[in-house]
Amino acid sequence: MSSVQKVVLAYSGGLDTSVILKWLSETYQCDVVTFTADIGQGQEVEPARAKAEALGVREIHVEDLKDEFASQYVFPMLRANALYEGEYLLGTSIARPLIAKRLVEIAREVGADAIAHGATGKGNDQVRFELGAYALDPDIQIIAPWREWDLNSREKLLDYAARHDIAVEHKRGHQSPYSMDANLLHISYEGGRLEDPWQEPEEEMWKLTCSPEQAPDQPQYIEIGFEQGDAVSLDGTSYPPAHLLETLNATAGAHGVGRLDIVENRYVGMKSRGCYETPGGTVLHKARRAMESITLDREVAHLKDDLMPRYASLVYNGYWWSPERHALQELIDASQAEVTGTVRVKLFKGSTQVVGRKSDAHSLFDPGIATFEDDKGAYDQKDAEGFIKLNALRMRIVAKSSRVRS
Repeated sequence: MSSVQKVVLAYSGGLDTSVILKWLSETYQCDVVTFTADIGQGQEVEPARAKAEALGVREIHVEDLKDEFASQYVFPMLRANALYEGEYLLGTSIARPLIAKRLVEIAREVGADAIAHGATGKGNDQVRFELGAYALDPDIQIIAPWREWDLNSREKLLDYAARHDIAVEHKRGHQSPYSMDANLLHISYEGGRLEDPWQEPEEEMWKLTCSPEQAPDQPQYIEIGFEQGDAVSLDGTSYPPAHLLETLNATAGAHGVGRLDIVENRYVGMKSRGCYETPGGTVLHKARRAMESITLDREVAHLKDDLMPRYASLVYNGYWWSPERHALQELIDASQAEVTGTVRVKLFKGSTQVVGRKSDAHSLFDPGIATFEDDKGAYDQKDAEGFIKLNALRMRIVAKSSRVRS
């Protein structure tokens, strides 16, 4: 690393990355280029530019990536119906491959020797950033200050900032009690009282959703239109992916939809308690499955369900750019060719209930066969006897052999 002349830093403008910016320049005697991504975190990113300028940075990149994030990362992941450990909609995980990609691309554009990030040595993000970077540039150098320096507490970071005239937003004793990560898909919360998995989150913590108890007393019905597996409209109005997510976040959040409180298994080996708000993603996940229920062949749907945990683990663990994720994505995308139609959803007091689904051109649901009334000979119920006996044959053989052995 002694040969590093220029490094591209993933820069948020917060305390950690502002200290890292100065520390890189001081420790490696190198030029630092900053990269700040707007992926829908709900706050202005331009202040990060001003802070970088104040710290003497000459090359500053601030980019609006919301459209790319939604269309090329969130929506492909949603097609897989991905849930990590059966619950987590992967809001933080799916943002990391895009940031890693732009870090590598900017490093090439500006002739940098290395990239740097502010992820700690305890978390998953260091793995996600670095696996992504190595997959896209196998020779890239990566600097992870949290694994090198001795500034391992907030007090030490604040002292360093004070010594180097680095402006910080929060004074001692006034910092947020939670570690938060936000983007267009979700907000995550860790730390503080959440480190005790018995403690209920404070109501004041939640930012995207109202309390289900305080949600409207009347339900709201919405209709989501799908084309080839992707949501394309709300209540008949077409939206691009990013705008659709923003709109659905506001609508579902107003009804208290999308809160999650889990203890998850991090890739680095520890258990971690986290809370998540994913209002729009929660609704899209449920609506998409409803759309697939009438348009996908049974075995294709079941194959997707078999593969989903593997796909979700790949995203969670940082393997978005791996050959196996690409292969799975091709299979998943091929299955979506006829997942087109409309789903009606009822939002009420924190719940999301599918109450209707239709696909005029691609539905495999045949009411003439499924009916409990006279099906006019479309299905011969006598055929079921042979079907059952053939499927029972192996179990009958086992049962007879067990009696003989006993």
